[in-house]
Amino acid sequence: MIRSMTAFAAGERSTEWGALSCEIRAVNHRFLELGVRLPDELRTLEPALRERVAGLVSRGKVDVGFRFRPAGAAQADISLNRPLVERLSSVAVSLSNSFPGLKTDFTDLLRFPGVLEEARLDQAGLQAEALALLDEVLGGFIEAREREGANLGRALAERLDGIEQVVAQVRGWLPEIRAALQAKLNARVADLPQPLEPGRLEQEFVLWLQKLDVDEELVRLDSHVGEARRVLGLSEAVGRRMDFLLQEFNRESNTLGSKSVDSRTTQAAVELKVLIEQIREQVQNIE
Repeated sequence: MIRSMTAFAAGERSTEWGALSCEIRAVNHRFLELGVRLPDELRTLEPALRERVAGLVSRGKVDVGFRFRPAGAAQADISLNRPLVERLSSVAVSLSNSFPGLKTDFTDLLRFPGVLEEARLDQAGLQAEALALLDEVLGGFIEAREREGANLGRALAERLDGIEQVVAQVRGWLPEIRAALQAKLNARVADLPQPLEPGRLEQEFVLWLQKLDVDEELVRLDSHVGEARRVLGLSEAVGRRMDFLLQEFNRESNTLGSKSVDSRTTQAAVELKVLIEQIREQVQNIE
């Protein structure tokens, strides 16, 4: 299935520790280049995140970003460490006789390390929620790539049909072009002051046709069209395969143009180059 390299997806999830949000966006790139932005609470999640994305995406410049908004202070669980407060009270009583002027303020007591305890962030639980959100957003990201890839596939199929039609036209013109070449050669021979040796005309005509023969190029173009259709139907990433095939398409169209002795085949070679360039532009967007 064809996938575009450009896509965007985003999602959010509420957890007991706060709100998580994730965005994935991608643009064209020759290889996979993955950029990751994570809050401090999820920093250790980066290796697993990279592994999951790389398992589903093979090409493109992909940026993955997470945001974490912790729950407000009013929602945070704060508890009093009563055993510690009782121990501090016992120490204060035992020292009261030695330090009769010593006074302990209640707010100072609350500042003592360990008196107030806040619920600690469950790193494992938060990371599990982040990975679940990542999988959800990745699913939407892949679907977006596939939808755009379907559009690209239809455009590519139209251009391949166009190449096939041009090749069929040129193949249909060849008998007429060869007959015109033979007539032209006969006219030139008739103007010679001395007649040619027997069989020499046929020999020259055969050599001329061999130099201008484009049957092999037409066969190869048809073969490349068939291979391109097969590649576009594969379930794996096909962008690089299509890049290679386009080089072959260009080689055959260049040869066809260089061998042309008729304005129709010259125009056909130009039309082929236009279609191949249109395919190349679309292939740049394919994973």
